[in-house]
Amino acid sequence: MASRTTLTEAEAAFVAQQRVAHLATSDETGSPSLVPVCYAYDGQNFFTPLDEKPKSIAATRLRRVRNILARHEAVLLIDQYSDDWTHLGYIQIHGHADILQPDQDLHTQAIALLRQRYTQYQTMDLEHLPCIIITPRRIHVWGPALQSSTDTQA
Repeated sequence: MASRTTLTEAEAAFVAQQRVAHLATSDETGSPSLVPVCYAYDGQNFFTPLDEKPKSIAATRLRRVRNILARHEAVLLIDQYSDDWTHLGYIQIHGHADILQPDQDLHTQAIALLRQRYTQYQTMDLEHLPCIIITPRRIHVWGPALQSSTDTQA
């Protein structure tokens, strides 16, 4: 089966329903890193902000940012767990990741989408902070919660 780069309508609805994703990146030597993230999807790209939540270093020095600048590869995992296993499901987005600067075209749209999804971002000064953009290269879907999808290989 050929690799897909877009979500079906059912998959996009699943993505919209979930509140958190996990972002995997790796450094220049291949050492992995995984962090939970907030995200938004515009039908083509995924965005995750470098927001004002407390951090011990500047947002632009975060490991995920350094890893993306070194490799431009990422996996975004959006999943749903339930003790009723007929409701399990996940979508893995393997993609090209980059840092979207405030002066770039998609930045304003990304911030608007993130604010629409998360009320906490209404008061944050996101206009002056970069965000991460992930452009899907391959999508894997699994689980009974996503049975209508066409790609069920994990």
